[in-house]
Amino acid sequence: MTTVAAPSRKALSKIACNRLQKELVEWQVNPPVGFKHNLTDNLQRWVIEVAGAAGTLYANENYQLQVDFPEHYPMEAPQVIFLHPAPLHPHIYSNGHICLGNQRPADNDRYVKNCKNGRSPKETRWWFHDDKV
Repeated sequence: MTTVAAPSRKALSKIACNRLQKELVEWQVNPPVGFKHNLTDNLQRWVIEVAGAAGTLYANENYQLQVDFPEHYPMEAPQVIFLHPAPLHPHIYSNGHICLGNQRPADNDRYVKNCKNGRSPKETRWWFHDDKV
């Protein structure tokens, strides 16, 4: 497994730490179907194994999501990316960045080139691209 270097992060606030510890316990007691949390000693970065849903193009495939929680979670959203290899999907770039909704930069190669040096998908300027996917 290869994790992606995160931009320099501040330590979690006490509220964020308490919330994540509570969510981690809930995850261990009642894990979502098709997802597995790989435990580490880093509460601020989670690696989640995702099993492809049966009856889909992704059946029998396994992927990994990296979730980086910011200092002020849950008031600020975490950054979520797929680790290599990312699934092939119109809204997932080859570097693992995920485009939610119908706004996305123009093409994979241009986007990935502009995201070198660990640029966060949260820093991306999105624009309308395709409402048919």
